[in-house]
Amino acid sequence: MSILITGATGLVGKALTEELLNSGKQVNYLTTSPNKIETKENYKGFLWNPSEGEIDVRCFHGVTAIVHLAGASIAERWTEAYKSIIVDSRIETAQLLCSTLKNIDHTVAHFVSASAIGAYPSSKTNEYSENFEVYNSGFLGDVVKVWEEAADLFKELNIKVSKIRIGVVLSKKGGALEKLIQPIKMYVGAPLGDGEQWQSWIHLKDLARVFNYVVTHELEGIYNAVAPSPVTNKEMTKEAASVLNKPLFLPKVPAFMLKLLLGDMAAIVLESQKVSSNKIEQKGFDFKFKQVDVTLQDLLK
Repeated sequence: MSILITGATGLVGKALTEELLNSGKQVNYLTTSPNKIETKENYKGFLWNPSEGEIDVRCFHGVTAIVHLAGASIAERWTEAYKSIIVDSRIETAQLLCSTLKNIDHTVAHFVSASAIGAYPSSKTNEYSENFEVYNSGFLGDVVKVWEEAADLFKELNIKVSKIRIGVVLSKKGGALEKLIQPIKMYVGAPLGDGEQWQSWIHLKDLARVFNYVVTHELEGIYNAVAPSPVTNKEMTKEAASVLNKPLFLPKVPAFMLKLLLGDMAAIVLESQKVSSNKIEQKGFDFKFKQVDVTLQDLLK
């Protein structure tokens, strides 16, 4: 099985590439950087320039599934200009892939798009499953809505579409966990806001396995990529401090201060989404990292 990945050189893309190669699949990947092009056994890079509508069509040769991870980071200050970059980077890339496939002979039968649990409205009481149809009314919800609509374009080509709504990714190599533990290591760690907001998280290795599972079993539709045991921000912070053997002396960081420091981007740490993993588990997927304490021990020790 040959898979084409966009965003293959990012945090999730690297983990997914390793997972796919280890499971015996061939990986083609698209990059905008000529110096990131490699050609190895079962691993080939190809250039594209989505803003100019350019793509090396050889990337589709023999490919049966596309995993679309490309998109600008949301962890940059949300100026109006950068908000446009976040949205455009997701839409333009999907549209280029789709329009190219319309005009060539290809073997692609499955399009798997990254998405995010920011789709769900912020709530401290609801538990969300994939059949909840109302998008978050904030910017994160707007992003996910157009992101998923771009993925649905592939249905017009009779290609199966899957959307993987990703939770807070925990990894040794950067991302949310790195930002969480930095203040803890400096003895200034504290829960954010009231600390009661839910964080639906997933170990990076399990996230890569979810994508591989969806591709391998040709699963269609929306799937939440979150571990079975979400925790509050306060629980996550306390557990990380315990694993690092660091105290938490400071009071909680007030929400108004976070909004002053981060602007609209404070939504990333203040919004609350308790999200269910039941659907992917009912399809036979078994998480290796189900509890946050075991996960943090694996990543921080």
